Amino acid sequence: MKGTAADKPLLDVNIPQLLSVVEQTKSVLSAEDHEKLAAAIHTLGVLAEEIKNKSTSISRLKQLLFGSSTESSKRVLGKNRPSDSAAKKKKAPGHGRRSAAAYTGAERIKVAHVTLRKGDSCPGCIKGKVYPLSEPQKLIRITGMAPLSATIWECDRLRCNLCGEVQTAKAPEGVGDKKYDETASSMVGLLKYGAGLPFNRIEKLQEGLGIPLPATTQWELVQAAAGDIKPAYDELIRQAAQGEVLYNDDTTAKILDLTPEQREAAAADNESEDRTGVFTTGIISKCIDKPIALFFTGPKHAGENLADVLAKRTQELSPPIQMCDALACNTPGDFNTILANCNAHARRRFVDIVDNFPNQCRYVLETFREVYINDAVAKKQRLSPEERQQLHQDKSAPLMNQLQKWMQQQLDDRTVEPNSGLGRAFAYMQKHWQKLTLFLHKAGVPLDNNICERALKKAILHRKNSLFFRSLAGARVGDIFMSLIHTSELHEVNPFDYLLALQRNYQHLAENPSRWMPWNYRSTVAAIASANSPPPG
Repeated sequence: MKGTAADKPLLDVNIPQLLSVVEQTKSVLSAEDHEKLAAAIHTLGVLAEEIKNKSTSISRLKQLLFGSSTESSKRVLGKNRPSDSAAKKKKAPGHGRRSAAAYTGAERIKVAHVTLRKGDSCPGCIKGKVYPLSEPQKLIRITGMAPLSATIWECDRLRCNLCGEVQTAKAPEGVGDKKYDETASSMVGLLKYGAGLPFNRIEKLQEGLGIPLPATTQWELVQAAAGDIKPAYDELIRQAAQGEVLYNDDTTAKILDLTPEQREAAAADNESEDRTGVFTTGIISKCIDKPIALFFTGPKHAGENLADVLAKRTQELSPPIQMCDALACNTPGDFNTILANCNAHARRRFVDIVDNFPNQCRYVLETFREVYINDAVAKKQRLSPEERQQLHQDKSAPLMNQLQKWMQQQLDDRTVEPNSGLGRAFAYMQKHWQKLTLFLHKAGVPLDNNICERALKKAILHRKNSLFFRSLAGARVGDIFMSLIHTSELHEVNPFDYLLALQRNYQHLAENPSRWMPWNYRSTVAAIASANSPPPG
């Protein structure tokens, strides 16, 4: 009986040796198969180096291969945390059911009682009178339909048997002016750039439902619509530049037909003229109670895109707070910002090595947990920025100061190897300590950059499904739609209705874009409708 792989002795063979063996297979393998085998050996080399690295655990290896679903303390440290002695949270009532109020886009039909009216005698006791309750009984029925529907008007045609002239029935008003109206481009834009459905997938869906919509037609619809709604996007950029807190980050992207001239234009103000990367930058601006989401796709890094936004900032305003991770490419060059770094990034370094250093990582993660609990209390109580800062100074500052002293003591006593994963995690926090703890010293500074990372998931979803943009022009269309859609979602506004209103009122939008933001467009639409309505009587 043959032994298993585990029974065989392990050979200490390095990657260069394996690659030399692969080279010997050129004569017996096709060029394509040889390339695949060489790529597999390179991948094996990356995994082998990660395993050798002291900072890498099996959990980290799983994240590299499959990604991570959550980094919560409960998942990372296990269920038996010291803080788990507290009472468990009660399950919210409803068992996951959605109330009728959640269906804001549903058609509502009033059903009157067949036999009873207000003031009629009660059929139960005969003596009493019935009266209407403030809340009717609500029954919900959800039906399926195609994302884009179609209507065909069949106009009668009659031919004279003498002269041959054809008489055609007059079509309803507005029918025949154009085949696709604004609802079509709004729905395609929402499906493509809001839900991440590629054009070809929408085409297959529509074909199966009997309403053909080719991918090329979809692109033509969103391209034309982007020109109409671009003034709103430009106004979002202008208003975002005035924000008090700006978050920014990058994720990779791909543009197939990115020309050398476009790359040179992006690198004109940068020393690295041979840049080859393409990125989607997410920027979240908070100005009082108006969060704005912006997306920019191209060769520029997050810092360069943020610099383009800040170029529109009013000079009289003080420098904004900027929240990002510690990468140098996130800073906006010559523009002055109050830079804060993301505590979630610092915390993640300990999450990655928790299996190798469980006790030390538990202490760090529990400290971060208490700080985040304090921040949640401030949010729940709706404290002002100054009151929130005071809360953190009273409760979070002692925790963070103790953490810093503990880390330094570990390094001074040489109980931690500086080149280990734990040592490097300590060094990262010590190096960026001032920016990581800026929330203790200045009002309004957030703890992390999570809001921007959540926004970038929209771009990542598009990249995962569509893989790439064909051209820089296509990427610009995606940026416009993603920015308007996600800003609408941040304000709990129906993005379909918003895109539809912008297109149907594109002339008014071009005249005064500031009146067509997600938070005020409905009042503008109502004012226009009121002005166009005929006078009473």
